[in-house]
Amino acid sequence: MAQPRPVEEGAEAGRDTPPPVVVKKYANRRLYNTESSSYVTLEDLAAMIRQGRDFVVYDAKTGEDITRSVLTQIIVEEEAKGRNLLPESFLRQLISFYGDQLGGLLPRYLEATMGAFARQHEQWRAQMQQAMGSFKPLDFAEIAQRNLAVFERALGLFNPFRPPAGEVEALRAEVERLKAELARLRGA
Repeated sequence: MAQPRPVEEGAEAGRDTPPPVVVKKYANRRLYNTESSSYVTLEDLAAMIRQGRDFVVYDAKTGEDITRSVLTQIIVEEEAKGRNLLPESFLRQLISFYGDQLGGLLPRYLEATMGAFARQHEQWRAQMQQAMGSFKPLDFAEIAQRNLAVFERALGLFNPFRPPAGEVEALRAEVERLKAELARLRGA
C-alpha cells in the first residue's frame, strides 16, 4: 500500500496535525474511510475538508494516489449543485494553461494566492467575531418598549388637545386631593 503524502512545503512545521485519513477507492467507485471503517461519499469528504481534516485517496487495486482526481470530482459535484464558485472565464483560462510552457508555474501561483486568501478570510472572521463580541445581545422587548414610548410622545406632539400621559395622572391625583380638601372643609 502507498504511504500518505509528505507534508507540503507551505504547511507550518511543528504543528500537531493528525496524519491524513486514508481513503480507498474500489472498482465499484465506492470510497472506504480506513480510519472510521466505513464507506463515505464525496459529500462526506467535502465536509472533512471544511472541518480542516486532510485525507488521501488511493486506488484500492493499484495503490495509486488518486487524491487529485477525487478532489476534482468534489468540485464538479459542488458546481453541479448550483454552488458556482468558479467563474466560467476562470475555468476557460485554467483549461488554456494545460500544455502551455508557463502552465507549470500556475499551480504554485494558485496555491500561494489561495493560501493568502484563506489567511485574510480567517483574519476578517476573527475581526468580525471580536467586533460582534463587544455588543450585548439585542433585547427585542426593551427595543419595542422604547419604540412605543417614542411613538406615543410623537402622537402627543401632533394632538394639542391630549396632554401627555404623565400629566393626566398628575391632574387626576390633584382633582382627588382637591375633592378630599373640599369635603374636609364642608365637614368642619
